[in-house]
Order: sequence, then structure tokens, then C-alpha cells
Amino acid sequence: MANPPPLAYGATYHICSRGVGGENLFREERNTSYFLELYARYIEPVAATYAYCLLRNHFHVFVRTYTVDEQRELVGGVLPATWRPLSPSRQFALLFGTYAQAYNKAYGRSGSLFEHPFRRVQVEREAHFARLVVYIHRNPQHHGFVEDFASWRHSSYRAHLSSGPTRLRRDDVLAWYGGREGFVEAHRVDREVDDAALRVE
Repeated sequence: MANPPPLAYGATYHICSRGVGGENLFREERNTSYFLELYARYIEPVAATYAYCLLRNHFHVFVRTYTVDEQRELVGGVLPATWRPLSPSRQFALLFGTYAQAYNKAYGRSGSLFEHPFRRVQVEREAHFARLVVYIHRNPQHHGFVEDFASWRHSSYRAHLSSGPTRLRRDDVLAWYGGREGFVEAHRVDREVDDAALRVE
């Protein structure tokens, strides 16, 4: 697979990455927790997250990368003349590299853990956004990991239904469905996503 162009600033993407050769990325609960900690460290400064799902051997995220101006506002204050925006592609590389180092150390393995390059599809039509969120949340059921996707603990589905604090863009997501009831109803429909603009597998 040829190297795709770097992730653009201010663009919306469906991103997926798999373990090399189908190897599991998440063997234990602590793996998913650590991955999300690293995700917060490396990705939150460069992108807003609408949805995610961590499966055993791959994961999906739906993000919008920040513009340079948005990154500047997030940093805040008086910035030094040497300040440069963070590269979204570089931040994902740091996420994968840091996680792989810890994973390899924990399980006595070596070498690459994630397929390279990571898969991404730029989603340019807002009409696709709500469908993509459903596709990501229903993925564990689609792959046969659970009978009911809502029982899968490692996705953003429950966080969108919660009223507790979240780093997700929950208000934006729920607005695409007209609120929580519409969100739940849309997820009840078992419909394959065959649109190339959404699928990265």
C-alpha cells in the first residue's frame, strides 16, 4: 500500500489501524485504558473525536483535525516565535510508537505492532457523519465479538448516552440525530455500510 498524504488540518477522517498480521492490539483491560490515556495525550491536541471503538485486533476513530488557528487557540497565551502547529499524522505516529513500545515490553515481543500506513478515509459530506458513527459503534457486533454492540465496553456509544463529563464531541454527535432518542433509534437499524466514503476495511 502506497503511503497516503499526511492528514490535513481542519479535515474530517475515519481512521482505522490493525495489528500486524492480525495480531491483537488489546489483550487485557489495562491495554485499552493505556491506549486511551495515550490517545488523550497525543491526539486531543490535534483533533476533536466524535466516535471510537477499540476491538481486539484493530480500532476505529472518527475525528476532525484542528486547523492551525484552532491549535493556536488551544495552546493559548502568548506563543513564542518558534511555535509551530503539531502535525496530526505525526501525533498518530507517536501514539502508535509509544503504545507499541510499552506493549512489546509487557509481552516480550519486538518489531512493529500496527500495520503501516494506518488506514484513513476523508469524510467530506456531513450526510455521512451520522452513518459513520453507527458503523463504528456497531463494529463489535459486525465482527461477532458480541451479540449486542451496546454491551461492548470499549466504544464511545455509552458515553454519548451519558450525562457525565466526556472529551468526545457529544453535543455535536447527538445533534446529527436530533437528540438521544434519535441516536438510539439510528443504532437499532442493522444496516451494512457499503459506501466507500465511510469504509476503510
